[in-house]
Amino acid sequence: MLNNIKDIYGHKLVATDGYIGEVKDCYFDDQTWTVRYLVVNTGTWLEQQLVLLSPHAFGHFDPANKLIYVNLTRKQIEDCPSIDKHRPVSRQYEQDYYSYYGWPAYWNGGGIWGYASYPIYTPPFVTAHHTHHGQHPNEDEHLRSTRAITGYAIAATDGQAGTVINFLMDDKSWSICDLVVQTGHWYAGKQVYIAPAQIDRISYEESTVFVKLTKSDIQHTAEHRIAHAHV
Repeated sequence: MLNNIKDIYGHKLVATDGYIGEVKDCYFDDQTWTVRYLVVNTGTWLEQQLVLLSPHAFGHFDPANKLIYVNLTRKQIEDCPSIDKHRPVSRQYEQDYYSYYGWPAYWNGGGIWGYASYPIYTPPFVTAHHTHHGQHPNEDEHLRSTRAITGYAIAATDGQAGTVINFLMDDKSWSICDLVVQTGHWYAGKQVYIAPAQIDRISYEESTVFVKLTKSDIQHTAEHRIAHAHV
């Protein structure tokens, strides 16, 4: 099933012993286009501190009531490595984070979740000392904010094609399947979908997503998708 990422914003997260906070953002890996963390605003509980929660920790979802149940205690979350909200999340921080919770690191192994295709919950073993694991401690930051990318221009090979307005995500693998794009006058302002495989690069300096398609390609793909949806 595909989830609209915008719909996840504002969901309340509940630990095994109480309320945690609300989803403020999603951080995705721009190498595999997989959501790695929900960014949670903890409100007055942790004095407006932001915390990251991996899909490894999630239990039951209650979309009707906008609730996500988390298989952790508030104390475990409170004691996890803190993030600097003014700096990108580094691989070094992720090593500390995964070491703290005792979860398998997604960057080790051939699958999008390390040695698996899906995030599988295992009860965390919280260690007293954080050790650093992984093979790429100096790797460049690769986590991006869905909120930040929303509003970026879409540049086709033959000109501006529209604006990113949302993301669609598989609710089992947490992989982003499509960017939802609002086109311009060239396609009557219709919404179209562009898969990550068709993205050439993201320029954060230019606030632009460059795609490997012409505007005609985008239109053809959209019409093909509509036709198959009605078969």
